[in-house]
Order: sequence, then C-alpha cells, then structure tokens
Amino acid sequence: MEENKNAKNNLKELFEGWNTIPNWLCFIRIALIPVFSVLFIKDYYIAAFIVMIVAALTDLFDGKIARKFNMVSNLGKILDPIADKLSQMAIVIILIVKFWHGPLRYVFFLFIVKELLMLAGGALLLSKGLRPTAAEMWGKVATTVFYIFMILIIAVGGKGSALDGYAFFAPIVGFFSQTVVTVMVVISLVLTFVSLFGYVPGFVRQLKEKKENAEKADNNE
Repeated sequence: MEENKNAKNNLKELFEGWNTIPNWLCFIRIALIPVFSVLFIKDYYIAAFIVMIVAALTDLFDGKIARKFNMVSNLGKILDPIADKLSQMAIVIILIVKFWHGPLRYVFFLFIVKELLMLAGGALLLSKGLRPTAAEMWGKVATTVFYIFMILIIAVGGKGSALDGYAFFAPIVGFFSQTVVTVMVVISLVLTFVSLFGYVPGFVRQLKEKKENAEKADNNE
C-alpha cells in the first residue's frame, strides 16, 4: 500500500512543470520517429535523412535550452533518454531490415538489447516509486557518437546507402568500405555498453536504499 502511494506521489512530481520547450522538443523527436521510418522504408532517402538530422538537432538543443534557461524538469530527465532510446532503436531496426544481411546485422541486435535493458530498468525503478537517473557523461558521449556514425553510415556508408548513386558523393561513398563501417559500428557499440555499465551503480544504489528504508519503516512499526 505504502509502495503504491509512493509511486503515485512520484508520478505526480514527475509531471510538475512539464510544459517546457525542452520537453516539447523531446515530444517532437519522438513524433519524428515514425516519419523517418516510413520515409526511409519508402526509399525517400533524402527526406528521411533531413528528418533524422532535425531529430538529432532537437536532441542537441533540448538539454542546452533546459540548462541555460533553467527549464530542467523531472519529466525531461526521463523523457530525453526515452526519446534517445526510441530513436536509436528505430535507426538500428531500419539498418537491419533495409541494408544489412551479413554478420554485422547481428551486431546491431546488441544495440537493441542494450536499449531494452535500459527501458526495463527504468520501468522497474518507476514501479517501485523511484526515479531513473538522468544521462551520465558516457551516456551523452555514446548518444552523440551513435548519431554521427549512424547518420554517416545511412547517408554514405558504401553501396546501397542513401546518397549512393549521386556523382557528387561518389568519392565519400567509395571511402566507406565494409571495414570502415564495421569499425564505426563497433566503436559505437563499445561506447553504448560503457554507458550502460555507468548506470548500474546508481540503479543498484537506488534499489538498495529503497530496501533499507522499507526495512527501517517495518522496524519502527
């Protein structure tokens, strides 16, 4: 009963002061995910590429605006990483379905595993009346590198990429051999899992503190 009450209070606090520009930028980023996916699947590569850049820019500016204009909110601390995870999973799934048919496609599945673990961990904390921690430095680095590398791979990452067939981009497309693409994917994957491990101490600490507080409450009754 007490846990349910804490969860409700935590949910109420979560939405206090939610109506901010950074949060709306996160909503826009989430809304752009199906737009990007449909455009890409329908082979409208240039339009999809532009949408992806816009989404990346919303990710870049929402945090800066929140900090500069004191618009940091409890919802934003959770919404921003959720938007990142949904965007990253959409990009990875499209890469798997659309382009990759070799061993590298299985590497991309590890990105999805990591994001699902993060979402499951966040859901567990919320179910216990706790609040997932905001993105750490390694999380921000991993997200930035992911966007840069995946945009490059989708745009000019060799034969079959979005800009393949355009004479102007031919030298760049030619540079991105399978080896170069593989190195970029592996670097991004390593940073992704480094960021995951960076969340573990805070996750364990919150659960431990929750358990200790519950035990103290039981002893005081």
